[in-house]
Amino acid sequence: MGDERAVLVKEPVKGSAEEPAEGPGGEIDMGGVAGGESGLRCSDSALRAARDLGAGCVVAHGFANRYALASRADLVDVGRVNRLTGRPDGHVGSVTTVPSAIPGLFDWTLLPAELPRRQVRSLMEELYELGPFGFRGPAAGWVPRHLTCVRDGVTTVRVVGPGRACPSNAFLGAALERTGADLLFLAAANRPHESPHWRADGVVADFGHESGVRVLPHPDDLAARRRYPHHEPVPTSVVSFHRPAGRGRSGLPALTLERHGSLSADHIRSVAANHGFALAVAPQAAGGRAVARAYAPPVASVPPVVSVPPVPSVPSVPSVPSTPAVPAAASVPAVRR
Repeated sequence: MGDERAVLVKEPVKGSAEEPAEGPGGEIDMGGVAGGESGLRCSDSALRAARDLGAGCVVAHGFANRYALASRADLVDVGRVNRLTGRPDGHVGSVTTVPSAIPGLFDWTLLPAELPRRQVRSLMEELYELGPFGFRGPAAGWVPRHLTCVRDGVTTVRVVGPGRACPSNAFLGAALERTGADLLFLAAANRPHESPHWRADGVVADFGHESGVRVLPHPDDLAARRRYPHHEPVPTSVVSFHRPAGRGRSGLPALTLERHGSLSADHIRSVAANHGFALAVAPQAAGGRAVARAYAPPVASVPPVVSVPPVPSVPSVPSVPSTPAVPAAASVPAVRR
C-alpha cells in the first residue's frame, strides 16, 4: 500500500475495476474522496472503494444519515480502525453486512422461548425499513471471537445496518464480494465522546490525512439527513434480544434498549408493541439521546471585518466674548409735596 495521504478528488473514479489506480510515482493511491459529486451513488466510485477496502483500506462512507468507517473484519484491521478512532485495541465494536445476510449472523437456536424467532425477525424487518438500526443477539458460531462479547452468559454480536433504502448497501455488497467474507467491521466516524460526522468535509478534516483511508461521500449530506425524518445523525439505537428483560406493564416480554441513539425510545417502543414486545431501557441508555454534531460555519460565509476610518475631528468654534452686564438703574428719590 502506498503512503499517500487522502486528497479530495472532484471527478468520478475511472479506470479498471480489477486494478487500483496508481498515484504519484507509480504507487497505489489508496486515499481520497471517491467520486466527488456522485460519491456513494456512483457505481464506479463504490466499486473502487470496495476494491480498496479489500486491499486493506479503511473506507469512511455515507451510512444512512451520517458517516461510518468500514474495514475488513480480521483482527489487524479491527485494531487499526480502533486506533484511528481513539478506541483501545481490544474494543469490540459492531459488524455490518447487507440486509439479506443479517439474520445469518445470529444463532436463532439460542433464543429463549419468551422471544419467538418469527416475531423478532419481523421487528428487525420493520426497523430496517425505517432506517439505520442495531441489534445484539446470540452470535452465530462462525462469527470471529474478537467481534463478539459475552453478555448475561451468552456470546453475542452487535450488528448495525444502514437500513434497506441506503445506497451504501451496494458498496457493502461489493466490499463483501471483494473480501470473500460475510461481514465487515464497522465504527462510527468520530473520536471518543463526540457525535459521528454527518458531513463529508468533517470526515476529511478528521480522517483524510491518515494513510490508507478513503472517503466515499453522500452526493448531498443534507439530502441524506432529510431522507430519515425520524432519525438523528448520531450512533444507531441498539436493541438486544439475547435475554428477555422481564415483562412490560402490558404483560408482553421485554427487549432491552441498550443504546438510545438515532431512533427515539418512544418510536422503538411503539414499533416493538406491534410485534408483541415491550421495551426496557438499560441503565446506560437512560440518560437520553446523543446530540447531533454541530459544525462551525465555513470561513467564506463569515462577513469580512471592515475597518472604519476614524471620523475627522471638528475644529473648535472660537468662544464669543460675553456681553458686559448693564449696570442697574439708580433709584430716584421720592418727590415731596
